[in-house]
Amino acid sequence: MAHLDIHDELFDALAAIPPRQRAALVLRYFLDLPEAEVAAVLGCSLGTVKSSTSRGLKRLEETLRPKNQHRSIAL
Repeated sequence: MAHLDIHDELFDALAAIPPRQRAALVLRYFLDLPEAEVAAVLGCSLGTVKSSTSRGLKRLEETLRPKNQHRSIAL
């Protein structure tokens, strides 16, 4: 039951971030594509992929981290 709650929470958090950041995160970390392939799929530069994934991870962390914790998630 807890597994489903975490799964739902993750999908809700992903749905709340901007589409480009979400796409970059899903392609990079869920589908495990290299950054260069993510850039090709999204039709953008490697730098855009790096900044989109960085910003997306930050927003995801802010959404998922309990309010009283200040620890960063590590990937």
